Amino acid sequence: MTAVISESPYQQKIPKVGWWVGNARLVNLSGKLLGAHVAHAGLITLWAGAMTLFELSRYTPDLPMYEQGLILLPHLATLGFGVGDGGQIIDSYPYFVIGVLHLVSSAVLGAGGLYHSLLGPEVLEDNSTFPGLFGYDWKDQDKMTTILGIHLTLLGVGALLLVAKAMFWGGLFDPWNGSGGEVRAIAHPTLNPVRIYGYLFGAYGSEGMAAVNNLEDVVGGHIWVSLVLIAGGIFHILTRPFAWAQRILIYSGEAYLSYSLGAIAYMGFFAAYFVSVNNTVYPEVFYGPIGTIEAATGEISARGWLATFHFVLAILFLFGHIWHAIRARAAEAGFDFQRGDMIRYASDVQAGNLATPVNSSDFTLNLLKNLPIYRSGLSPLSRGLEIGMAHGYWLIGPFVKLGPLRDSQVANLVGLLAASGLIVILTICLSIYGSTTFEKRLEALPRPAIATTVPNVPESIKTIDGWSQFSGGFLIGGIGGAIFAYLLLSNLDLFTQLAQAL
Repeated sequence: MTAVISESPYQQKIPKVGWWVGNARLVNLSGKLLGAHVAHAGLITLWAGAMTLFELSRYTPDLPMYEQGLILLPHLATLGFGVGDGGQIIDSYPYFVIGVLHLVSSAVLGAGGLYHSLLGPEVLEDNSTFPGLFGYDWKDQDKMTTILGIHLTLLGVGALLLVAKAMFWGGLFDPWNGSGGEVRAIAHPTLNPVRIYGYLFGAYGSEGMAAVNNLEDVVGGHIWVSLVLIAGGIFHILTRPFAWAQRILIYSGEAYLSYSLGAIAYMGFFAAYFVSVNNTVYPEVFYGPIGTIEAATGEISARGWLATFHFVLAILFLFGHIWHAIRARAAEAGFDFQRGDMIRYASDVQAGNLATPVNSSDFTLNLLKNLPIYRSGLSPLSRGLEIGMAHGYWLIGPFVKLGPLRDSQVANLVGLLAASGLIVILTICLSIYGSTTFEKRLEALPRPAIATTVPNVPESIKTIDGWSQFSGGFLIGGIGGAIFAYLLLSNLDLFTQLAQAL
């Protein structure tokens, strides 16, 4: 590959980087990059097929799977292949077939990767022909969203394939059915969106989505996920990026890499947590006891291997996301670290700068601009109401859970009174601050020029009258927020019963 691109007529599109950066050399050669992607897919399927056959050659029916260092066969068993009652493996031939199919697929993908890497065009032209469908320009926002839409649609189809396996193609292994679990078809998946999306808000346990304990909800969740993915895919195929997306996002190859790495890192952390605490999707009979990485014999269980590797790889992907995000933002701003470019904050080298990629990023600045203290178009009274309601709503909790009467029947009422009293004290403090600060500014003094990474507080609030309205709104909103939280806490059992009934 290095020899091929060294003779490329597109030398001006090839970054001057070492071989160790991998596919970054091909970022502007769409044909070669396609070959690298296809070859990578071939390597993945080669590993999956070879590893399946390797595990099958070492599999011993007399020992649990999780004590044999197996990580792929437990997944196939969970999908219902070759499993009998109680999680016993009664037929290993399906594992052999699946392994061979992956090896054959890897050969086909490998051939495609070699063709596009060595013989195919280096750059795929973006035109109306069939090969042109695979051409692109990183700066073409419309084409990038179309590619995103295609990927989302394919992911939705993949989720539907699992649904089809569960409902029509043999079913899945249910650890809670029969004596010790059995394979069954999921004939009636959960379609109630309130129940499915309730997992996102911890309605069925502090584990969130990982609290799922029945396959009806698992399959129903995949149905809803597939619908959302396919709908999102169609939406992105038919539309262009909104104005806010064009302002915030960077459209370059390295930026897309950073976005992808960030998403993979998130899923890695989530997968590590899910496999650690859930024994419905990851049955203990195949993966070992939940909450531990070792089996009773002291061996690392399949659950332990999966959780550990997902967590470690998620850390690496997160570092990669941060690294490539910094490089993409620097390139967008016109900086080239290879040339030794530096960012100087001010002409005075001793001037301090507290701006960081966190507190001065576009996401942070847009978040701050929409806070009630900075948001444009609000009156001082409205700002005080919003801020007061948020403070009152959250202040009651510590008094209820940590106060001296936390174990009594009047804990919620005492928490309400304590939070209300604190709101009154804070309002008095706000009033004192406003009367002493803004009264001294009857004659405006020239302010020093300073650099700031946050939006400016509106001028309407920087007067005695404006601050008075703000303080009054804070008092009303704070008491109201505390009362609302009190009503929720006092009727928590009722809300729980309603959620379970749904």
